[in-house]
Amino acid sequence: MSGELNKKIAELTARVDRLPTIVLPISVILSLAFGYFIALYDVIDIGLAFSPASIQYTGLTSGQATTVVSMGLFGYIPGAILLGYLADRIGRKPTLILTALLTGVGSLGNALSVNFITFTVFKFITGMGIGGDLILVPVYLVEMVPAVKRATYFNLVYIAGWAGLGLGPFLASEIVLSNPVIGWRIVFAIGATLAFIVLVIRSHATETVRMLSIKGHVDEAEKVVRHMEEEAKRKTGMIDLPVPQVTSFQSRKVDPFYVFKNPVYRVRVIAVMLAIFFFYFGEYPYLTEYPLWTSTFLGYSGQLGQELTFYFGLAGIATFLGAIGLRFVVERVRRAVLATFSYFVGMLLGVIIAVVGAMNKDVNLAFVGMLLTNFIGVG
Repeated sequence: MSGELNKKIAELTARVDRLPTIVLPISVILSLAFGYFIALYDVIDIGLAFSPASIQYTGLTSGQATTVVSMGLFGYIPGAILLGYLADRIGRKPTLILTALLTGVGSLGNALSVNFITFTVFKFITGMGIGGDLILVPVYLVEMVPAVKRATYFNLVYIAGWAGLGLGPFLASEIVLSNPVIGWRIVFAIGATLAFIVLVIRSHATETVRMLSIKGHVDEAEKVVRHMEEEAKRKTGMIDLPVPQVTSFQSRKVDPFYVFKNPVYRVRVIAVMLAIFFFYFGEYPYLTEYPLWTSTFLGYSGQLGQELTFYFGLAGIATFLGAIGLRFVVERVRRAVLATFSYFVGMLLGVIIAVVGAMNKDVNLAFVGMLLTNFIGVG
């Protein structure tokens, strides 16, 4: 990449970063948010679809249902790797469209599944789409959202996204319990419908300024930035925008593991990797398998099983509320402090209380643990 192109990319990036307000169309923001909504809704729908109330109507055994859940999560890995690589090759926009397509096709396939093989294949496809989305949505935001209060803008997307983990379980539990025979198919079909709506909206979004520049479309990138600047002036009433602080840099191709050679960033990256690993390790089995293993291993069935499914869905709303509550402190408290607090108070303590409550068949205690986990640990 030439020095002149590097300078132009740095200039355009600085001009976006210094904008005083977000100027992305609300439809684009919602399409990104719904990507997270679908991702987190999917985490729940597979747990509730295989709940004590409906698993017998799916044609799967408890062991097969566990495998299907696991294959969906395994799909995250190739999805994140392959689609992340593809996004660097062909752009953010087309890859985000592809992630929505994979999620929609996979969810629709699960809604129509008739046996273990079709369940497994389509859940893996859904997982690939979600894995790609979880990687690319933050990348798109970083490249198109101004630096001022960036955490606040991210929180807007996550509030809508966590609604999938908050309102989704409650909606899904009501659907499954009202008609266990076909309710699980409806739950999957809703996810497919949302994914296809997102696909259409994303097709009208613009490519990121950085990717346009890297691909040599500097004039188009300049046009996008000028439009963003005019929108920012219109929304804020400012005549002149802040002066961009351009940081020069050199772009070069390096080994993706190059960051580990830097002692400072090596520690930070490893810490974040471990944090993400243990979050998924503790949270996803709890979210996806909870109704399943409580019925299989703890003997929850009949009215007790339905009561647990309902409370499981109701507790999910706490995640949505937790994301909203975070909005008031996210710019006031250090990120590391917030992350540490959520892990130890929400994740660790909440999961322990929920599991102890389930083992003692104390639904109220389990419900308190789920609330704590979702409100603080996740939201």
